[in-house]
Amino acid sequence: MTETVRIGTRGSQLALWQANWVKAALERSDPSLSVELTVIRTRGDKIVDVPLAKVGGKGLFVKEIEDAILQRRVDLAVHSMKDMPAEIPEGLCIGAVPEREDPRDVLVSRKNLPLAQLPERARVGTSSLRRAAQLRLARSDLDILPLRGNLDTRLKKLTSENLDAVVLAAAGIRRMGFQDRVTEYLNEEVMLPAVGQGALCIETRTEDPFIGPLVAALDDAATHTVVAGERAFLQRLEGGCQVPIAGHGSVDNSGFSLTGLVADVEGTRVVRHRLRGPAETSERIGRQLAETLLSRGADEILSAVYGRPV
Repeated sequence: MTETVRIGTRGSQLALWQANWVKAALERSDPSLSVELTVIRTRGDKIVDVPLAKVGGKGLFVKEIEDAILQRRVDLAVHSMKDMPAEIPEGLCIGAVPEREDPRDVLVSRKNLPLAQLPERARVGTSSLRRAAQLRLARSDLDILPLRGNLDTRLKKLTSENLDAVVLAAAGIRRMGFQDRVTEYLNEEVMLPAVGQGALCIETRTEDPFIGPLVAALDDAATHTVVAGERAFLQRLEGGCQVPIAGHGSVDNSGFSLTGLVADVEGTRVVRHRLRGPAETSERIGRQLAETLLSRGADEILSAVYGRPV
């Protein structure tokens, strides 16, 4: 008997690539499955002419898909982990985190010039306050411009909007086969990645006896550990897209390491720190790192944005 599994996904080329990757992995694990994609438009997809920081709210790219899981219109969802809010709705869980793609950001330059060689007042497009703040820290002379749209749209705007460069996630570039467009991979000293960047989130209903075990087989334990630590950091900071927050972890034989950053929107003030500890305590380390940043001035930055204590 064929079981039908429905995956909820956004409709962008990158989102469909990611959902199809999970679809193929599920079908390989159980050839009796029939896996279908259900495209769902989110609020973030509908509002394309306003910078994300001004749209506000959490879950801009996931809420409608999460509603579909809860309403049993789909059985699971595939998201970019960096789109996931720190808080997950009751009844849902992160069922699996597959092995992570490259978490770094990349610079795509029209004249193939790296960041350090861009001319003074170069026009650089980016979709996130996190990238904008760190660009200003590295090059205060740059003219940073808001950039919305799917990956291919943002690459086209490099020419159509007369930009000198754009900053994008390496993971999307690699998944879509655009590696030849990359001018420079930005190291985390210059551009610390977003929490969860490069990782996929497979979201399911809590304790689903059929979908849960299917999805769990796609989980990569090391990636899950790292992302859990990063998300614990984000959760303590109550982070959203209205403030520049970055966090990137890694795990090796010596344990778990996590670097976090909070900056003001202008990129004139930044608080950054790194903690290390046993891998099995990644979430505790994430919370500790958040507390350290808060005690060193991140609380003032965040309070100014949210208008309340953090």
